[in-house]
Amino acid sequence: MGGRRRFLALLQGTLMAAAAAYSCYRSLAAFAVFMIPACLYPVFYEKKWRKEQLRKLEGQFKEAIQIMSGALSAGYSAENAVSVSLRELEQLYGPGEMIVREFAAMEGEMKLNRPVEEVFQNFADRSGLEEAERFAQIFQIAKRSGGKLVPIICRTVSIMEDRGQVKEEILTMTASVQFEQKVMRVIPFLMILYIDMTSPGFFQVMYETVMGKVIMSSCLAVYLLSCFLSHRILDIKVA
Repeated sequence: MGGRRRFLALLQGTLMAAAAAYSCYRSLAAFAVFMIPACLYPVFYEKKWRKEQLRKLEGQFKEAIQIMSGALSAGYSAENAVSVSLRELEQLYGPGEMIVREFAAMEGEMKLNRPVEEVFQNFADRSGLEEAERFAQIFQIAKRSGGKLVPIICRTVSIMEDRGQVKEEILTMTASVQFEQKVMRVIPFLMILYIDMTSPGFFQVMYETVMGKVIMSSCLAVYLLSCFLSHRILDIKVA
């Protein structure tokens, strides 16, 4: 992530800390305590951002392999197929996209006389993309065993498309639930703010007595646990 995105993540964490401190304790000391995990929030946000980038790169990689499969079927060698794929990817996504930069790096490595199977393996190691790792292994085995490269790659692309279709269906089915989850995370704070505006002092006893603070702490713990469980439930992985 860039510095701007990190700053926005830190700002988001600060707002969440302020909302929790205001809603549950009405205390600057609580806000100072909550700022400790808020400062770590960019780290967790970066993991989520990387996951989204990886999902985006996975879709672009599948498109690249389809283009490469077509080039191989047209009679190009594996090395030339990578160069042909790079030209088409530049027209499809533009020169700044991740997959275009990666294929440009792969073309540069091949110009240094590196084997194409090693280039794909380096890409898989660098990106951490599961589909790229599987493709690199299959490509390496097919290349070294002297098997029919084109049918093997076409079959691999077909399997990748099936897996991608399953993932897209899962994302589509859970999209509305994820949106509801985000709304439900905000509702408790909006309810407290609404009651404060319409009935000032209604929650005052919860912030001034020991029992009130215990109850509010328990509510906050239940809220955080529910957020964690909902995230785990919706984090569906396709093997």
